[in-house]
Amino acid sequence: MEEKITKIKSWLGTGSINIFGLPMAGKDTQGIRLAEALGAKFLSSGMIIREMEKQTNQNFSEHGVLIPTDLFYEWVLPYLERRDLFEYPLILSSIGRWSGEENQVMSVAAGAGHDIKAVIILNISEADVENRFRAAKILNDRGKREDDKNLEVFKNRLKEFREKTVPVLQHYKTLDLLIEVNGDQTREAVFNEIVEKLYQKALQSPV
Repeated sequence: MEEKITKIKSWLGTGSINIFGLPMAGKDTQGIRLAEALGAKFLSSGMIIREMEKQTNQNFSEHGVLIPTDLFYEWVLPYLERRDLFEYPLILSSIGRWSGEENQVMSVAAGAGHDIKAVIILNISEADVENRFRAAKILNDRGKREDDKNLEVFKNRLKEFREKTVPVLQHYKTLDLLIEVNGDQTREAVFNEIVEKLYQKALQSPV
């Protein structure tokens, strides 16, 4: 594992890896762990947006819908250009979820020295994420997030992913950036698969 992490670090440089998946697929969990392993900084669009909603008294999350693209550009993209992050690689969690935003994300990231080197999709069925949602409600381990407050809002999030984010992933696939990972495993198994597939991509990339 250490050898593979070292190879990934060398290949990644100060680039970035963007992780996508349905709600509760484990994007932030895996992203944070990957960032720690690679000495990278972790940025989550969901965390940024929820904080900005508090600051501006707006609440898109309450309805389970994505924020408008103009607000995404205003609220989220500046994080990619932060000077305190210039020397680090970035692990991104769903940065650019609406079809069309991916081109601007790639452009801004590249301009800041964080070229997107890979995009990971944690594959899991909608039935499984609904089961995870119900389990989380029982355990009360998601805090008081507005986008998790009831099943109807949660289903809106699934619909938004199908209609707006799936085309984003298709675009990354055409660019040969997409890495598919089975998200329906233990957290350890998911992480190991992520590392293995990033390692293989690093091996295949020009020196």
